[in-house]
Order: sequence, then C-alpha cells, then structure tokens
Amino acid sequence: MELLDQPLRTAEFVALDVETNGRVGEECELTEVGAVLVGGGELHERFQSLVAVRRPLPRGVQRLTGITQSMVECADPPARVLPRLAERLEGRVMVAHVARFDRGALAHAFAAEDLRWPDPPVLCTVALARRFAPLAGQRRLAALARALDIPVEQSHRALPDAETCARIFCALFGRLCAHAQTVRDAVELLGPRRRARRRRPPGRLPAGAPVPPDIDFAGLPDGPGVYVFRDGAGRPLYVGKSVRLRSRARSHFAPGSPRAGWTGHAAVVDHHATRSELAALVLESRLIKRLRPPGNVNLRRVDRWVYIRCRLDIPFPILEVAPRPAAGLAVCVGPLRGRAAAAELVEQLNSLFGLRHCGRRLQRRDHPSAYGQMGRCLSPCLGDLDPNLYRRRLDAALALFAGDDDARGRLLEHVETRMSAAAAELKFERAAALRRRHKRLAVLLERLEGVLRAAHAAPRLVLAPGAARTAGFDAFWLVGGRVADWGPAPGELELERRTSLALASRPPPGAPGSIHPDEVDEARIVATWLASHPEVPCLALDPPPPPDVIAAFVAAPGSAPLGTIHGAEGHADLRIR
Repeated sequence: MELLDQPLRTAEFVALDVETNGRVGEECELTEVGAVLVGGGELHERFQSLVAVRRPLPRGVQRLTGITQSMVECADPPARVLPRLAERLEGRVMVAHVARFDRGALAHAFAAEDLRWPDPPVLCTVALARRFAPLAGQRRLAALARALDIPVEQSHRALPDAETCARIFCALFGRLCAHAQTVRDAVELLGPRRRARRRRPPGRLPAGAPVPPDIDFAGLPDGPGVYVFRDGAGRPLYVGKSVRLRSRARSHFAPGSPRAGWTGHAAVVDHHATRSELAALVLESRLIKRLRPPGNVNLRRVDRWVYIRCRLDIPFPILEVAPRPAAGLAVCVGPLRGRAAAAELVEQLNSLFGLRHCGRRLQRRDHPSAYGQMGRCLSPCLGDLDPNLYRRRLDAALALFAGDDDARGRLLEHVETRMSAAAAELKFERAAALRRRHKRLAVLLERLEGVLRAAHAAPRLVLAPGAARTAGFDAFWLVGGRVADWGPAPGELELERRTSLALASRPPPGAPGSIHPDEVDEARIVATWLASHPEVPCLALDPPPPPDVIAAFVAAPGSAPLGTIHGAEGHADLRIR
C-alpha cells in the first residue's frame, strides 16, 4: 500500500528539526539534526547528530544555538549523517515546525552531497495549530507548546526542538484524525491554503495585455525631459524621465524587453522637455504625485521619515523626535531616515547639556527626577532654575544644527574637555562614561553627516547644466530645505524677482521650519543628484547677494564670484540618506 493511502492512525511519523549556519542559498549548511519516531500517539526512539560545516559559524548563530565552532569541527560530515537520517524517514511521514524550512534545508543538503532525498510526505505543526488550536496567540515552537501545556526545557537545539514538535503533534493528533482518514487527506488538509482572489483596485491594470498599436514617437525630442504614456481616453498610464526621451520611450516596446501591464493600453505619448537631468527628475516626481498613474509605484509612496525638532514656545524647551515638523516657533531638523539614530542623538544631547528628558508639559516636583539625581538634567521641575542658564545650554545643543560646519568638532571637543576635567579630579568612572559618550557621538554624527542642519540653514541658488545636446542651465532655488522655485535660467530682471520671491518663502527669523513629508521624495532626489555632481556651481543666498553678483553668477557659472559655494559641502542639509 502506498504511504499516502495508509490510514492516518496506523502510520508512523518522524518529528524532525534541523539547525543551520543561518545563511541562505548555496551557503546554507546543516549544523545539527534531531529526529524522534512517533507512533500511536507516543514518542519512541530518538536520533541526534552534529554535522560538520565548511564555513565558519557566525557568532550570532553560536550564541543562539549554543553550537560552537569547535563542536562542528569534531562532528561527522554530512555524507555520514544524512544516510542515517534517510533510513529513519523511509516509509514514514515527516513532521516539522515550519516544515517548509526544514524540508528545504534537508533537500539542499542531500543534493549538495549527491544523495537521494527520500522526499517523504510532510506535515507542518504550524498549519496543524492554525487549524486545530486557533486560540493559541503565538505559533512559535516554544510559545505554542506552552499554550498547549507542554513543558519546554531547552530551545534552539535539534533534538529538544524535535521532541517539542513531536509532543505538539501528539496533542493535536486526535483532532487531525477526526478530519482526515488517510495520510493523503492529512497532507491536503494541512497543505498551503489557497488565497482568495483579490479584486483589482481601481486604476490597476491587468498583466499580459496585448501590444498596443503603433505609437508615434517622432514628436519626442532626443534630449532630457519627462514622457507620459496615456490610453485612448487620455488617462495617464506611466510617467518616465530620461536624458534622451525618444530612445527611452521606445525601449518600453523594444523586442525582448519585459512588458508591464500598462503597455497594452498605451495609445499616445506626450512629453515635457527640460534642459537638465535634475529638472527631469524633479518634474517626474511632481507629475507622479499629481497624476498618480497606475504604472508607477515607488514615487507615489511617501516614505516614513522623522524630524528632530525643538518647540521654542514652551517653558524650558525640549528636543524631541517626531514624524512631522513642528509648526510655529520651532527649530526643525530633517527629514531624517531612521528613528533610532535620531532618538539616540537626542538622548545624548539631553544628557550632555542637562536638558529636560520629560515631555513638553513641565510638572513641578519636590525632588529631582532620576536624570536630575544622576546629574544629567538641570531639573527645572524644581522651580528654582535660572531660565537664562537653561537657554544657554539649549543654544549650545542647537548650535549643532545651525549650519556651522565646525559645530560637530566643537561638540566633540566639549566632551573631551569634560572628560579631561573629570580625570584631573580623579573621577575616573565619570571620565570613562564621557569617553564612551564621545565615541558614540562620533559614530552618530558620522552616520547622520550632511543632514544635521536645520532646514532653514544656508539657502542657495544651484545651476544644473544642460544634458548632452542641450545648452544652457536650469536654475534651482533651494530655500528652507525644499525646492522653492526652479526652471530655465532667466534674464537679469526675472532672476532678481524670482530670487526675492524664493527668499520670501522662508519663515521669519526666529521661526524656522522644515519641509513637508510630501516633499521628502523631491528633497531626496535633489540631494542625491547634487551629491553625485560635486562640480555643480552653487551661490549662497544668506545673506542675499546683490543683484549684480547673482547676474554675474548665472552669466558665467564656471567662474564663481564671491559668496559662491562649490561642491556638496554647500548643500549638505539636503543630502538625505
């Protein structure tokens, strides 16, 4: 009788678990196998063996499993372990927790040693618990066992995990037998669930659509710009950009090129020519946000960024990390990628300068908080602190974001000075703590280098040169961390007017702001392009230069006048990582 047709109650099962080196693909190797024979609802003979590996074990895997490099160096090679395991799987049903992983790792190991994989029927205890123990909150092996009142003495070793898996299987075996008569029935019952067919959202195009009729590409220029494919009704399907519009638009329908779903519906293509590649990048981002074509996915999303901000309209202001910039009287730094690094920097600055660690609302206390007792907070909550002293400390912390290139060095020097003073006073524990703080601050400042500037710092005028076959420049007014205005470089009078309008969009002094999250993509695009083109000329607009200086800069951008900033250093606050 074929194993799949054997009655489930009389079949024999092998609960199995493997440990690996934590790598994937061809680099995945077994480090240990464990198996338990299960029959009649009871556990019988056991098998366990370490497996030698060719590559060194990562330290994280060694800490997690307790299997050290010396243990696997003395173990049997896979060519000796796997045949013994295969003997135990012959004619039996394999049971495993997250069986897809164990089966895949074993099949790969057998293939690597040129051995025949027994390919037994497989039952997964995760699928078993999902079907017959739906109230179990978690389905990790140890958590599921505890939910079924099964004791767990050891985890992340092959034989103990295999025994736990076997006990879970035995606990639910009766319910499985009530719904499946044969092994085949059980495999089908616990097999991959068929997902319900989802309705296509509005605007989503079906894949595999027929190739559209011939599209007239003759009207597209062979220079930089943005193209928009539309269907017969004029609805936008896809927005793209290129420095050679005609060639790039044709490539979507070239023989052998992968076809997206929208290509079968394209009927016409229009375009917007630009002078520079940067202008094409910015225009593409704006059109995708406005038209929301179904063929574009990435730039329609607004990424989750954070801001370091300080509201100056509350008593004893605090530094905080928030998903949006603060309105009103505030200093906002960002957007920054990575909440963890931003929050750690705020915590370091708070402790270093004695700023408040609590929320915006200041609660009066009779005794200092834990931070105050450790000397890491000036404790304004006690009601006897001079506000001017706190403001001086706050200004020292905010100096890091004021656009001063030497602020980072001064901050680290400040920590070094305090460290030397603590050592001179024989406070060696305090000195050691400051040394650790100095080291961590250096790492954080290096990681966030280029973005630790308030968004209002260093407005500038950038000239993006025309791409190949295109003369002239595109002018970009970068004010308040955003693109305030842009377009082909205008004449002298228009240049002066647009510069004044761009600078007028800045928040008033004392009330700096930051860019809106919807503009993050555009800021990142500009920052990335500028970082890869350090030779692009930039003219500092703070303080506003005279009109003749601006005119001379645009007329001859190759020769920089006074006040001009060259290279990526001039636009560091836009370099978003």
